[in-house]
Amino acid sequence: MLKTRVIPCLQLIGESLVKTVKFKNPAYIGDPVNTVRIFNELEVDELCFLDIRASSEGREPPIEILQQISNECFMPLSYGGGLKDFETAKKIMSIGFEKLVINTQAWHQMDLVSTLSAHFGAQAVVGSIDAKKNIWGKYQVFINDGTEKIDVDVVEWAKKLETAGAGEILITSIDREGTWAGFD
Repeated sequence: MLKTRVIPCLQLIGESLVKTVKFKNPAYIGDPVNTVRIFNELEVDELCFLDIRASSEGREPPIEILQQISNECFMPLSYGGGLKDFETAKKIMSIGFEKLVINTQAWHQMDLVSTLSAHFGAQAVVGSIDAKKNIWGKYQVFINDGTEKIDVDVVEWAKKLETAGAGEILITSIDREGTWAGFD
């Protein structure tokens, strides 16, 4: 039987830690480095940082704060947001992150998933899927912080990410995100 792992996914906008509800109305909740200290004490299994607006705003990952996070953290780290090319991904891995989370860029450049997987290993690549139910109850895939719907079935998209080299899938229900209503 697989061991249950606790992996908090923390949202960033640039260097600020934020909280959203259904991908809307980000509220500042603190400094990410101080938050890492809290999770160190709680002994979680892994931490995931997602810069939720980097792709939609065309920003690069906030390397300086990611370096500070890496220096403070005692558990494996993953990062997603604004990963547009191999060199940026390589820089993030070189400062101490173990996994790269890809969402929007996978839709535009699926070969980046394959390139990252070939270089760092499938275990280091997380395919991220943001999904929301439409009025008929069918899930749809969204990119760019939930602002752009893409015409692909959620299960098929997960299979494509896996085939391209993603070793893990992170799926987020836009309808439930931040609501404390439990899993969908």
